[in-house]
Amino acid sequence: MSKPFTFATGIYASGDWESASLVPQNVIDVLAKYTNLELNPSGVNVRIDSPEVFEYPFLFLTGHLPVFFTPRERANLKRYVERGGFLFVDDHNHDIDGIFHQTMTRELEQLFGPLKKIPNDHRIYSAFFEFPDGPPTTSHELNGWGDNIVHDYLMGVMDGDRIDVLYSNKDYSSEWHVKLTENRDRREDDDPAKIAVNFVVYALTR
Repeated sequence: MSKPFTFATGIYASGDWESASLVPQNVIDVLAKYTNLELNPSGVNVRIDSPEVFEYPFLFLTGHLPVFFTPRERANLKRYVERGGFLFVDDHNHDIDGIFHQTMTRELEQLFGPLKKIPNDHRIYSAFFEFPDGPPTTSHELNGWGDNIVHDYLMGVMDGDRIDVLYSNKDYSSEWHVKLTENRDRREDDDPAKIAVNFVVYALTR
């Protein structure tokens, strides 16, 4: 019998890994709203250098500050992905010139190789809901926050067509930090959480 899905946030020694502390519960709430997945009612925080990380098929990392993984964190994170774990990293600054983006992408590329553009017709955009134009725009992009760029694609490390590491400059962390199931300013068909459902469903079915 499969275990319930648990939203796992990765703890790393540098930076501010906990900067989007409401995201796990809010994503769990929208998974419960839209899917029939068996879910743990709350997320977990797990050290990325610990053996416990291998218990979770989906791992979320975010932050604003510089990221410098320790040797143990690098080795464990590499094993996590090699063993089939799905790593989703979101830039909470929404800034390609920002220190989180610069240091995190450097760490990821040292571990996994170059981050490449994910085509906007990739299966991740139809894994549950349909996003024919690729990743949906966030309110922070529309408001000019950060680098004042609307990023029209995500990046990742891929094995063929399979995404192992997903990287976002869109600041979904801020978008999902609000109470997503109570979006009073958006119609349900414009719910910003729907892409989170796709990410989780893709990670569990790829």
